[in-house]
Parts: sequence; structure tokens; C-alpha cells
Amino acid sequence: MVGASPGQLVFLLAAGLVAGAVNAVAGGGSLLVFPALLAVGLNPLAANVTNSIAQWPGYVGIVVGNRRELREQRRRIVLTCLVAALGSVVGCILLLVLPGSVFDAVVPALVILASVLMALGPYLKRWIGTPDPEAPDRTAWLLPAVFLAGAYGGYFGGALGVLLISVLSLLANDTLVRLNALKGLLSLVAATVTVVIFGLRAPVDWTAVAVLAPTTLVGGYLGARIARRMPENVLRWCVVALGLAVGVYLLVT
Repeated sequence: MVGASPGQLVFLLAAGLVAGAVNAVAGGGSLLVFPALLAVGLNPLAANVTNSIAQWPGYVGIVVGNRRELREQRRRIVLTCLVAALGSVVGCILLLVLPGSVFDAVVPALVILASVLMALGPYLKRWIGTPDPEAPDRTAWLLPAVFLAGAYGGYFGGALGVLLISVLSLLANDTLVRLNALKGLLSLVAATVTVVIFGLRAPVDWTAVAVLAPTTLVGGYLGARIARRMPENVLRWCVVALGLAVGVYLLVT
């Protein structure tokens, strides 16, 4: 990306804006940034770590916007944030110590898995139903599940939010509004770990980060405003289709 053409920079600016909006409306915006980074010439590993770091400001915005919903969840926040951070550390270490060929072999399956989770998100919500706010959390299952989600986020991270909200909806008993706020906080925790570890040890393209980070934040703000008018399913299925296409492309190349 050093010496990138004006066209490539404009392309990434647009990708960041759209991804931020998709995150606000439907989730899964990282699945748009990842192929955009591949398209401007980054290899899959560099695209993955750059994407992870570039998403961080958007998660900060989500947490700030949902701070009211995070109140009175202190015990749940402490426990889940701790295991999410530990899981993310494990995922980051695996990404850095395993041969690049392992990531190249695994990433198509992860992209396809993330896309399938995006597609199944509404059906999972209907199947789960409305959580009972008065029932206790299934902590013995919740914490290991959040740990595994954090490891997934540290290793790849595409559609991490979709995975987290599915886990929380199944195993934590609260309103979906409050669980969605917790999902944003856990995403921020996992992303913060990747920023620290990948920033020191991984092949991050900082030019791309400088372009994407502010635009994902702006896109998230704009997406929150247009979310009331645009059907969520339209964006969701666009992201699913793109993710599946990228996964299949990586699988056959």
C-alpha cells in the first residue's frame, strides 16, 4: 500500500464508509473490508491483521453509544471481557506462530463460516425467542463459548459480532438491547488485544489503517442514521453474498 494509487485510496475510503454503515445496520462490515484489502494487493494474512486493527475505532463508537445499556451488567461484563481477552490472545498467537500456509488454508472456511452466521442471524433470533431477563445466565457454558469466540476474533475476526450476539442470546438471559451492547464491548476488547499484538508483531499495512479507521467510524455514524430507513435484510444478504463469493474465490485459488 505504500505508494498506493489515488484510485486505490478512494476505493478503500468507500469500502470503509460502507463497512461502517453495514456494521451499524446489520453487522459483518469486516467482510467487506477484507476483500477490499485483497483487491488492492495485500496478501490474506496482511489483509486480515490490517482489517482487525482498522475496525477498532468503530467498536469504540458502538460502546460509547451504548454506555447506558451497559450499566448494571458489571459482573457479567467483568467475567466475559476477561475470557474474551484471553481468547483473543490465544487466537492472535496462533495466527502469528502457525505457518502462513495454515492461515491460507483455513481462511476460506472462516470467511464462509462468518457469511453463514450472517445469513442465519435472523433465524437464530427467532429460534431463541425473547430472553427472560430474570433468569440466571448459563455461566458454565457462556464463558467457554465467549472464550472460543474471542479466539476466533483474534485469529480472523470476520463477523465476530454475529457470533457473539448468537452466543450471548443463547446463554445470557437479558434483553437483546442490553446483550447487543455487551456484544459491542466484547468486540472492542478482542479488537484491542489484536491492536496491541498485531501492532507489534504482524505485517500491518499502516497506510491502509490510516485510510480505513476514520472512515469506518464515520460510516458507522452515518449507518446508524440511515438504519431506520434501509431494510436490514438488503444489506445483510449483500454481505452474505460477497462473503461467500470471497470464500469460494480463496478456496479455489
